[in-house]
Order: sequence, then C-alpha cells, then structure tokens
Amino acid sequence: DENGVVGHGLGKSKEVATAIAKAVEDAKKNLVRIPLDKGTLPHEQKGKFGGARVFIKPASHGTGVIAGGAVRAVLEAVGVQDVLSKSQGSSNPHNVVKATFDALLQLRDASTVAKQRGISLDKVFKG
Repeated sequence: DENGVVGHGLGKSKEVATAIAKAVEDAKKNLVRIPLDKGTLPHEQKGKFGGARVFIKPASHGTGVIAGGAVRAVLEAVGVQDVLSKSQGSSNPHNVVKATFDALLQLRDASTVAKQRGISLDKVFKG
C-alpha cells in the first residue's frame, strides 16, 4: 500500500492473468508492516535467503530508490522513497525478493527498541 505494508506471493498458471490473480491472493496472506522513518529506513540491514544476499541502507532525502530489479519492486511497494541497496550472490528473483523481506523484517524503529528494553525513548539515543 506504499505506506509500510507489503506482502509477497507466488502464483502459477498457464495464463498470465490467472497467475497474477493467484499471486495477489497468496500475497494478501503474507502481509507485514515495515517501520519507515520519513520516507526511508530506520537503519541499514542485511538479508539472506538461499544464495541471494541483499544489503539495504537508508539515504538522505532526494536520493530516490537506488536498487535493481526485484529489490526495487519490493521497496517501492513498501513506500520507501530514499534508499541505497546492493544485491549480491544469486540473481534469482524469487530468492532476491525473499532476501529483501528477510532484511525488511529485521528492521526496528526507535520506539520499538525502547519498549523492548523497558527504557525511555531519550535514553535510547543519549545512553
């Protein structure tokens, strides 16, 4: 929904339209919320799935989505506007998408970290 919610799915069929419909139905079952910070990511993160490795890093405002292929599609679907990324290893799009999701699911924003540690938000930044 380009507002931090994204999912991925796979649909197979002899006809393209049917395959897309099946993939969309499968993706709706796997929706996750990704924390965003003013159009970018809260911190850099690495993701891995099979032979595919993905590195995503927040960028300053106005940078745009610097990513290739499957990573770009996922990041634009999440709603990230400024990010740098590098895909390494396998270029299999299915594995690259899953590696990107692995990286995105490991992201945490500051308020979540503060809540998990049981401390105030100021203490997270100032120690």
